[in-house]
Amino acid sequence: MHLRRSTIAKLELPDSFEWLAGIEDTFITAPSPKTGRTLDEYELTEHYARWRDDVDLFAQLGLQAVRYGVPWHKVNPAPGRWDFTWVDGPLERLLELGIQPVVDLVHYGLPAWIDGAYLHADYDRFVSEYAARVAERYKGRIHTYTPLNEPRIAAWYCGRLGWWPPARRGWRGFVRVMLAVCRGIVRTVEAQRAVDPEIVHAHVDATDLYEAASEDLTDEALRRQAIVFLALDLITGRVDAEHELASWLIAQGAEGSELDWFRTHAIELDIVGINLYPLFSQKRLLRKAGKLRIQMPYADAAIVDTLAELYWRRYGRPIFISETASSGTVQRRAAWLDDSVSAVRRARARGVPLVGYTWWPLFALVTWGYREGRKAPHEYLKQMGLWNLLPADRGLERVPTVLVDRYRELVAGGAQHVGSIARAAAA
Repeated sequence: MHLRRSTIAKLELPDSFEWLAGIEDTFITAPSPKTGRTLDEYELTEHYARWRDDVDLFAQLGLQAVRYGVPWHKVNPAPGRWDFTWVDGPLERLLELGIQPVVDLVHYGLPAWIDGAYLHADYDRFVSEYAARVAERYKGRIHTYTPLNEPRIAAWYCGRLGWWPPARRGWRGFVRVMLAVCRGIVRTVEAQRAVDPEIVHAHVDATDLYEAASEDLTDEALRRQAIVFLALDLITGRVDAEHELASWLIAQGAEGSELDWFRTHAIELDIVGINLYPLFSQKRLLRKAGKLRIQMPYADAAIVDTLAELYWRRYGRPIFISETASSGTVQRRAAWLDDSVSAVRRARARGVPLVGYTWWPLFALVTWGYREGRKAPHEYLKQMGLWNLLPADRGLERVPTVLVDRYRELVAGGAQHVGSIARAAAA
């Protein structure tokens, strides 16, 4: 994105808007104990082999910025070994085309040599060294980085459900991974700013809106909503004795000294990215057969401006939608595009500094169930993109939908499709 740290720090936002897109980049390098499969979206969608054509798709949309993930396991395949051979290709091509990458440094998976993943004693050193190496290589040319995509979801799958390394389970595992992940984020920001003080960090997390189906679940819904904000609250030093999750964190095994560390190493947020989907982001808590259950009704687009407002009020920082899409038919996806853009317009009209929108993914992704399944990759395709992925003799064909032209029109129109923050503030 084209925001300077000095501008962001003063909230002197340009009266402009950035349209982005991105390619799903989940990398789980550890084989499933059940199937032996890994989960590398670039491999499964054939992006490693077809990156030139895929970068051209970004260019076809007229984009000036994209979210783009770097596979850490390729850059740093062994301790102390660095190899930018593959990564240089797409990043240099994006820059040649005048497209600024918002580089996604960590997207769930780590190099396989890091035993214990996020809970390795030296994880924060490993990740900060990696982040610094990337910043050094592209210093003065790439200006925006996401330290780690979706810390809450990483802690959920790695610490609460035990699906991914280090395969902890329960809330204590969740908290343990969350603390490690967030410590790594802080160290990443420190390391990159030491290399280049002008780097902008886009802190991206999944966001949900919780509601209780009955009064007895109100407190639980409030706690779950607080957990949605936990990663950003930790890294900004907000978790003190008065924080709504303070006693819960201690009960789940967090040490007071660990929480104190975040307050003494607090970082300032440059820009906040919120990942939201109508399929997943509305959460309704209820009891069924005596057990807590979570329903996920398909959300109305009002969830977009509601969540943007919540983040703006809580953090007072510029916000961008860092991921959104619907799945299924092209018509359903088109309806979400239209409705969610209208919601962005409403938020900006109220003066919320919502400064960007990212359709994610550019083309279909392979669902995470592939790692635990037995079928061929194309059997797990989820069509959520502007382009569909369809099996063909030569591999997965990128097939444009009507959404390509519709998104291109939005990009060409810049901020005119979402209105002026400056006029809203003046009003």
